[in-house]
Amino acid sequence: MNRYLLPLFIFIALVILLAVGLSLDPRKVPSPFIGKPAPAFNLPQLHDDSKIIKPADFKGHVWLLNVWASWCVSCRQEHPLLMELANSKQVPVYGLNYKDDQADAILWLKQWGNPYQASAFDSAGGTGIDWGVYGVPETFVIDKDGIIRHKHIGALKRSDLDETIMPLVKKLQSAAQG
Repeated sequence: MNRYLLPLFIFIALVILLAVGLSLDPRKVPSPFIGKPAPAFNLPQLHDDSKIIKPADFKGHVWLLNVWASWCVSCRQEHPLLMELANSKQVPVYGLNYKDDQADAILWLKQWGNPYQASAFDSAGGTGIDWGVYGVPETFVIDKDGIIRHKHIGALKRSDLDETIMPLVKKLQSAAQG
């Protein structure tokens, strides 16, 4: 009888660990980059290979970096919100086109609208990896000093903008003026 107890306890422990793991929200994966300088990159713009985008260009401003791809279904889902945000001019939105075909990405923006001040073209995905991107879409809030203050994993929803991202942006913008 005792020889069955150890496997039973191990089985119960594994079931408990699995239940706890399944109850966690994958959107709340902590990022080691929060509170740290945004990783540097030096990438060509999606629409003009002769122009380079780098985070150092945005120092002194609060801005968003949205990681996206034309092949990403969830990117299409969040796109109307990004268009609305860009049109409101509350905060500049820059894109990081991730592991995509350049022609497909340009066509996608032409079809659905372009919310980005500019979009960096990361065809190999190395910059996305440097930023700790798990998948697309992901959105980062970067402060005036180039420090990542928030990372949102997955498609943005109205509640994400209204309850988390825009209040943080406004707080950071106020601190930038003060």
